[in-house]
Amino acid sequence: MSASAQDIRAALERLRVAGRRLRNRPVRETIDALASVLETWREPESRVRRALCTEYAEATSFSPAMVEAGMARALAGWTGDSLRSLLDRELGGIEVLEGSALRNASGFEVTSVMLAGVLPSPTLLGLLAPLLLRSPVLAKTSAHDPVTAGLVAGSVAAADPELGACLEIVRFSGGDRECVDALLRADCVVASGSDETIASVAARVQPPRRLVSYGHRLSVAALAPDRPTDSAARLAEDVALWDQLGCLSPLAVFVADGERGGATAFGAELAEALADLEQRWPRGRISPRSSAAIRRERDEAEMRAAGGAPVRLHRGAGSSWTVVVEADSRIRPAPLHRFVRVHPVAGVPGLVEALKPVRHHLACVGVGGFADRQSEMIAALGQLGVSRICRIGTMQAPPLSWCHDNRGVLLPLARLSDVNGAVFEL
Repeated sequence: MSASAQDIRAALERLRVAGRRLRNRPVRETIDALASVLETWREPESRVRRALCTEYAEATSFSPAMVEAGMARALAGWTGDSLRSLLDRELGGIEVLEGSALRNASGFEVTSVMLAGVLPSPTLLGLLAPLLLRSPVLAKTSAHDPVTAGLVAGSVAAADPELGACLEIVRFSGGDRECVDALLRADCVVASGSDETIASVAARVQPPRRLVSYGHRLSVAALAPDRPTDSAARLAEDVALWDQLGCLSPLAVFVADGERGGATAFGAELAEALADLEQRWPRGRISPRSSAAIRRERDEAEMRAAGGAPVRLHRGAGSSWTVVVEADSRIRPAPLHRFVRVHPVAGVPGLVEALKPVRHHLACVGVGGFADRQSEMIAALGQLGVSRICRIGTMQAPPLSWCHDNRGVLLPLARLSDVNGAVFEL
């Protein structure tokens, strides 16, 4: 049922009360409860994982086989210990939350979260992170995923009812300005979505309220002549998981051997690997609009090839998957849903030049090879602002602590205080 602005204001007040109780509890109780939630989500036979393979798969049109494969990959390293390590890495340990260290960290009185994506794991982490800082959460479900947020809330309540009272989920149209304004009255606002959505929210959230925003991001892969022999199979998994709809899904592959022949050969290998994965992880249903976009880009590639351009098109039945081997490194439109382009580039310098037009949107670069140019590659991609560099085949399995948007997970949500010297006289 859709919430009203009055419902949202009432929820914020309930959460403020629940938050006072939460902040009076031992910090370790909250951490242990959240660690238990993660372990439940990691268990393939748990109720929440079964719900993801039924309710979530049906609501989002992903195939159940793909959902299970994607969750197994995404949550492989998301353990209770990794949650505690995240706290140590970004804030310096539990003492910082307890107020017994020379730096103190606390969450805001209430954090509102505007969800926008379709993948479950970012939603899971996005709702648990403020709770780790003992900040209650009011979350608006994503229009693309009406299921995951409720599953997270249910698993938190099952692990710790008092903590569960600190997480509420609301549903309403993003076009309901009164509801949006009510949600934005939280002390901290986390917003995900298009750059246009983020700009609209930023204009309405003014200091002292905190805005943490995550706009449009994309990922690519880069391969060298010394790439592993199973590179096509690895990269096909990165493309196929979540039907290429996540910010870590590679939209393009750059083959950095300086010759077009390498890109052409790899494109054929990648097409064969995607055809095999279609049998194991069938692509989900897509809209007529998405199908039309794929047909349009396929037709455009065929027209360029017919005109003499050295372009190669590989495609599966219907619109199930597509590989276009391009003649140059220029990034072109990406219709998603397992549609990937393969580009030739001249080494690391050529890769950097190809990525410059999208440098402000780069989330991840999956790498195959480059063993003899590792330092050069890392430095070049770092200068472009890439948040994550990893091996191909692991693009869809980021660690819990990866520095999303170059900012970390907990730090953007925290208020920090330093204690300098002997402040208190005895």
